[in-house]
Amino acid sequence: MTSRDDADPFVAHRNLLFTVAYEMLGSAADAEDVVQETWLRWADVDQAQVHDPRAYLVRIVTRQSLNRLRTLARRREDYVGEWLPEPLLTAPDVAEDVELAESVSMALLTVLETLGPTERAVFVLREVFETPYDEIAAAVGKSPAAVRQIATRARNHVAARRPRVDVDRGEQQAVVGRFLAAVQTGDLQGLLDALAPDVVMLADGGGVAQAIRKPLRGAEPVARLLAQFAAFAPNSVIEPVWLNGSPGARIDADGELTAVSLVVEGGRITRILAIRNPAKLTALDAVAALSRDR
Repeated sequence: MTSRDDADPFVAHRNLLFTVAYEMLGSAADAEDVVQETWLRWADVDQAQVHDPRAYLVRIVTRQSLNRLRTLARRREDYVGEWLPEPLLTAPDVAEDVELAESVSMALLTVLETLGPTERAVFVLREVFETPYDEIAAAVGKSPAAVRQIATRARNHVAARRPRVDVDRGEQQAVVGRFLAAVQTGDLQGLLDALAPDVVMLADGGGVAQAIRKPLRGAEPVARLLAQFAAFAPNSVIEPVWLNGSPGARIDADGELTAVSLVVEGGRITRILAIRNPAKLTALDAVAALSRDR
């Protein structure tokens, strides 16, 4: 027998709605708020008159995300240091859905931050969820022809900036494992062996937690900085975890948490994203439920 909740389209598509909102916003907390706002609006409509509940719900969550994006854009202008997306704790099997893992990856989310709100919404709906142009047009308040142009522009913009990671999960885990072992022991040579020559490290402390304010570039300066970690935080606990569909780490240094997302290319780490702002680490307490729901 089907329960009332199971028959509710909002319940059926909730994971999809969260995934759409998160990819548009780069923040789990804001995505949850948008999903709740969507539920309130869904509860107020005559649902029997809605021909396609999934499309209707995606339209609501898109509009709420766009409103939130414009608010966040103003807030981020005053943000202290680098602004990085909020990491998600994900199950290992998310990596098996290559398209989903890539769409929620920290690497792609940082690129999406360089798009305008409407471009980002169009890119996410079209490229990730393969939403028809007419449905996107209804969601963003543009004509289908305009949406096609925006989609092409956004696709080209992202393609020019996103890293192309073609590496199997086992290799990723092996590289990340060696890197984390070197961080734990302060092994400078081990770090140099794990890092690509042109590695870039970014950190997000939000003015609340100590973090480098500007990108650090090059294997030697990055390795020398990380090699000091073992001496400064000898009792830290480094736990390998899956973040946004890729191997990463959760570091607890005397109660101060850091989430570390890593990009592996050609057997070496090319990008390190360290999120230290406590407000962005609340999603590490539970595995995120993500879905493309096609």
